[in-house]
Amino acid sequence: MSDRKDDRLDPSAVLPHLMQLSAVLNRSQLTERAMDRVGIALDRPALTVLITLRMAGQPLRVGEIATRMQVVGPHVTRHLHELERRGLVHRVTDPNDQRARLIELTSQGDAAAGRYLETVLGWFTDAVAEWSDEDRRVFGTLLTRFVGDVTSRLADSDDQAT
Repeated sequence: MSDRKDDRLDPSAVLPHLMQLSAVLNRSQLTERAMDRVGIALDRPALTVLITLRMAGQPLRVGEIATRMQVVGPHVTRHLHELERRGLVHRVTDPNDQRARLIELTSQGDAAAGRYLETVLGWFTDAVAEWSDEDRRVFGTLLTRFVGDVTSRLADSDDQAT
């Protein structure tokens, strides 16, 4: 038996930090501040549609947007009407199925999403500016893994509950 201290992560030690981060992001109104800074007057879900399309790098079906946002299709459809009206997205024919439509960013929508992401990512980059390259790499790797694992476990528990 080893005298070495157990180095495993204690979730109860991490939870307060996750709650603090959530509170800071909500209290700081990060999303709203970034939208104001870049001149985007949208609600959060509509902005999330733009960001989802921008990050996909290609037109998507409504169902795929909903899946990536982890919401139901009608939720996305409600926001698409306003985004279309404002010239930020438009519908195009799916080249693989002429009956289906894809949602595509317009150049205006792409520029708005790009400005927003540049602003938010700038703030996050500034927050870790004094970290070593290795610390930033490890943080990114572990955060990605953590979010994926938590998301998967919660989805599994949701599936078991239904």
